[in-house]
Amino acid sequence: MTAPTFVLPLWADLVAVGVGGVQGAVFASGFQGQRRLDLLGVALIGIIVGLGGGLIRDILLGVTPAAMQSNWYLPTAVLASLAGMLLAGLFQRLNRLIVALDAVLIGLYGAFGTSKALAAGLPLVPSIFIGALAAVGGGVARDIAMGLPIAIMHVGSLYAVAAAAGCTVLGVSYELGLPIVPAAVAGIVVTTVIRLLAVIFDVSLPEQRRIHRRRVLLETSAIPVISSEMLAQAEAAAERAEEAAEQAQAAAEQAGEAAGDDDLPDR
Repeated sequence: MTAPTFVLPLWADLVAVGVGGVQGAVFASGFQGQRRLDLLGVALIGIIVGLGGGLIRDILLGVTPAAMQSNWYLPTAVLASLAGMLLAGLFQRLNRLIVALDAVLIGLYGAFGTSKALAAGLPLVPSIFIGALAAVGGGVARDIAMGLPIAIMHVGSLYAVAAAAGCTVLGVSYELGLPIVPAAVAGIVVTTVIRLLAVIFDVSLPEQRRIHRRRVLLETSAIPVISSEMLAQAEAAAERAEEAAEQAQAAAEQAGEAAGDDDLPDR
């Protein structure tokens, strides 16, 4: 099948940039860490989230980033970041709206990345990979810039799963003969729905440690599974034993000093 004739509309890419800028600035405005962010820091985080996915997408495709070919990308990211920063209180009260926009943003960047990769003639699997990376790239860059644990690496996040599912639907639909634009719409819808359902019903992938413990229990019931609570209790008991040993040693030293004083002759 020949590569699709797909040109990413400027307005659509700018919408993704704007939503990302607002989402990043709102996230940074509510950050409560040891080092508080100033206005410039909040704006930069918004810009990173807004432009990060597109930059990763174009770098992987080996083309000049779209943000460097138009005068509209940077101003859009800056203005969206300022809006998110100034209206952070309002947006935080509209938490459901932000979650929905975040889900749509993942779908947009995933669909744009996969579509652009297919248009460049890449095979299906690499195209899906590029789309998924573009979808989560802004969030990863945000976490790195803020010195936070990368969200997609921890329990409770289905960002990458939702993005990969949507990109897969897009790519497979196109391979089966569906035009690229309807396929992209289907990918965006799938990503958005999976992400929203994961948030609403608190769905996440199984924790790695739980999988390991279950496997051990199935293989042998003779090996006890130590929970984090049991480990904390053991550590507390060890600390108490160490304190008691120090007190006993101190009492023995005092008793030795007192015995030495009694042995001295009277003057």
